[in-house]
Amino acid sequence: MNDYQIAKKRIDVSVGESVKIIRELQELSQNELAELTGIPQSTISAIEHDKVNLGVERAKILAKALKCHPAVLVFPGWDVEIAA
Repeated sequence: MNDYQIAKKRIDVSVGESVKIIRELQELSQNELAELTGIPQSTISAIEHDKVNLGVERAKILAKALKCHPAVLVFPGWDVEIAA
């Protein structure tokens, strides 16, 4: 018998919010992430505030530094059940 339930989505997050959340979980400042990626801190701030599009190339660079898959950053609200 299955004792587990699928987690229910509690909030929606934007692409920028997902970058910020994962950065903070890694205990990195924007300046530290900028040093790791070569992306200016001002650009990271703009991404986190959804003022600049993340883009595929920046998503790859940030994902490598944040040790996650780029899709986690680009598609934070992706629902496999709905998309299928």
